Amino acid sequence: VFAQVLLADEVNRATPRSQSALLEAMQERQVTIDGITRALPEPFLVLATLNPIEMEGTFPLPEGQLDRFMLRISLGYPSHSEESEILERFHHATVVPPLEPVASMAELNGLREAVTTVIVDETLRDYLLRIVEATRKNDELQLGASPRASLSLYKATQAWAAIHGRAYVLPDDVKRLVGPVLNHRLIPNSHARLRGRRAPQVLDDILRNVPVPIQRQG
Repeated sequence: VFAQVLLADEVNRATPRSQSALLEAMQERQVTIDGITRALPEPFLVLATLNPIEMEGTFPLPEGQLDRFMLRISLGYPSHSEESEILERFHHATVVPPLEPVASMAELNGLREAVTTVIVDETLRDYLLRIVEATRKNDELQLGASPRASLSLYKATQAWAAIHGRAYVLPDDVKRLVGPVLNHRLIPNSHARLRGRRAPQVLDDILRNVPVPIQRQG
């Protein structure tokens, strides 16, 4: 755990006790052992993978743990060109070649600070919150998005805008990131599941029903 980037491969194969041990690390950025609390390095990032095919010997992550992951994405298969590059890379080697740093710690901290300056208009903040609130009132959802989810969506839109060279967030940024940020936090109720309805479908309906803010004319 005492690393800046922690990769938990197939985290659903870890025991519930091991999974719960990550809660403090992910939320508080610290670890308590025998009553002694030790701070984790800064920045600290947890990446985890799930095996969605083989369920034998796996333990579903509890809602509280899932809520601490900012994003959940599906990688899928590589493209033809990407897979060709993989084959070329391992033509002579059987292990991953040594990795070289692509940024210094000072550069990374500077980028993190820059993201916080990205402007989120009040109308967009209201739009984001209306989407989150709609998940809590939806008749098909047993569990809606938490305040941690709304904060994650807010921060994610700022980062997305910065990555695309903008100093402000657009409605499309919110719509683009709603799924990756919220889908894994929502739990459909039994009636919805019986009808084959899943969180992404319910969230799509919510997005269609929440009005998108229109730019004000100066």
